[in-house]
Amino acid sequence: MTLLLALLGVSAWIVAEDAASNSKSAAELAAGANATGTNYIRVTHDASGNPEALETSIVRLVPKGAEHPGLSVDLISAVHVGDKGYYRALDKRFDDYDVVLYELVAPEGTVIPKGGGNPNRNPLSAIQNAMKDLLELEYQLSGIDYTKKNFVHADLSPAEFAKSMQEKGESFWTIFFRLMAAGMVQQANNPGKASEVDLLMALFDKDRAIKLKRIMADQFANMDVLMTAFNGPDGSTLITERNKAALAVLAKEIAAGRKKIAIFYGGGHMPDMEPRAIADFQLKRAGQEWLEAWNLRDKK
Repeated sequence: MTLLLALLGVSAWIVAEDAASNSKSAAELAAGANATGTNYIRVTHDASGNPEALETSIVRLVPKGAEHPGLSVDLISAVHVGDKGYYRALDKRFDDYDVVLYELVAPEGTVIPKGGGNPNRNPLSAIQNAMKDLLELEYQLSGIDYTKKNFVHADLSPAEFAKSMQEKGESFWTIFFRLMAAGMVQQANNPGKASEVDLLMALFDKDRAIKLKRIMADQFANMDVLMTAFNGPDGSTLITERNKAALAVLAKEIAAGRKKIAIFYGGGHMPDMEPRAIADFQLKRAGQEWLEAWNLRDKK
């Protein structure tokens, strides 16, 4: 399962590569989020303990003081494959915002066509597309309409991403193996979780999709903890630097007078994103709601 955790951890990078063909440390910020018991992806269960759904959160932030009256910033956590209804609900909700800041490591001006374009444009996207089919889910880039006029790119360019990685001594493989290491620690701390044997058995189950989704949902639900461990005390390009880029765009949109703003990023970014936004913009949490991303109930 550690390999699976690592693959899930780089899923945000895979999405980015698909479309592309102040003073506090990252550790302090992440610790602040964890101290409040915050989580951004969860699995819900019925009264008998059976899994019902994988859910992602929307955290609303508002000003602490009198500055920027009427401002609200919603941190909308994403999973990159989900039920079609999940993306339809998000797509409808996005129409209510003045601006939606979205993640995508791509040059400025890149346009994601409706439907997400070719799902097999490179080996990484082909892997994620295969996972989508295996789980009977929808791909985020296919399910969300990124051509909406209120959508604003809020991420690094490929050149900025590469430069940051070089400065930090990072590569795809260093990221992969750091995620593997974090996953191994997480699995050791949760010995009752699904094993490679469970995963293999699920692959050959007559209800393969639902069995696999239940196993993977547990991994997604722990992704914020995994990514915080991966990020480390000095931060990372994959999380920290991209979050900084998103918040730089947020500053511009607030200065331009936008009042109702959404930041649509992977759930693994949020343990760093929320406390960083709170510190940088003098915000406070006003509420949290949950959306069903995967239906984990038995088929009837």
